[in-house]
Parts: sequence; structure tokens; C-alpha cells
Amino acid sequence: MADEQDAFDAFARGRMRELLRFAHVLTGDPHRAADLVQDALERTLMSWDRVVRKDDPVAYVRRAIVNRHVSVWRRQRRERLMADTPDAPYDPRSAERAFDADLWAALATLPPRQRAVLVLRYYEDLSEADTAAAMGCSVGTVKSQTFRALAKLRDRSTTDSEGVRTWTR
Repeated sequence: MADEQDAFDAFARGRMRELLRFAHVLTGDPHRAADLVQDALERTLMSWDRVVRKDDPVAYVRRAIVNRHVSVWRRQRRERLMADTPDAPYDPRSAERAFDADLWAALATLPPRQRAVLVLRYYEDLSEADTAAAMGCSVGTVKSQTFRALAKLRDRSTTDSEGVRTWTR
């Protein structure tokens, strides 16, 4: 039992930053992200012996985070949009991680499932199959939600004379 507890502690400490980053992008709020990660890790701890036998505990925790986020949203039936973007991207040295503030705001206007699909597919760089597994849905649902989300973002965007895309809120 102590070995399982130590293994879980090592897992949680080693993946905490990654899970918080994922939840922050998903929710747009660092406090809600921390709550989601704590809840997901709590649920994972209760079934750690079963989770650790599977191939990918990180995928299990991600799925728990996404499921809880969607569940809370459904219960509240409203979103609290963030007023500002996060203070700094996860990796400030990486230009690929630096997102435009207007894009963050446009992403925050999407419904939770569409936002989750985009976060998993393009921010976490998961395949359609992995995204479907993380969300507990079919690959077809991932494709259709991705299509709808990108269409909404395109509708909210404009391209200036220099080819720079901006998003309207």
C-alpha cells in the first residue's frame, strides 16, 4: 500500500505542471484549473491500483479533467469568461506557445466540448483517436466538433492587408 502511495505521489508531482497547464488552457481560469486538477487527482488516487495497470495514467487524468469540466459547465449552464489572458505562456521561449490575446478570447467563447477538442488536438497535439479517447466520444464526434469550432473561429476572424489574422470578440 505504501508503494502504491509513493508511486501516486511521484506521478502527481511529476505531472502537476503539465496537468495544470492543460486545465488552464481548457478553462481559461487558473483557479478553476487547479480545482479540476485536484479533483481529477483525487479521483485517480481512489482508483490508482486500477489506473496504474493501464498503459497511460496521464490520459486517464486528462479525461477526468475534461469530463469534470464539461459536467460542471452543464450544471451551471453558463461560462465565466476570463477577462485577461494568462500572465505568461507555459514556455516563454517557444514562439509556438505564444498565443495572441484575441485568439484566447475567441477560444473562450466556444462551448466547452468544442474548446476541449481544440485544446486536445492542437494545444496538446493529440491525434483524433487519442482526443476521442480522452473525451469519451467517437472519432466522428471529434471531427465534427473540430470542424464546428474552427468554423466559429473563422467567422470571428478577419485578415488585414498584410495577411495578419485577428479575432473579434
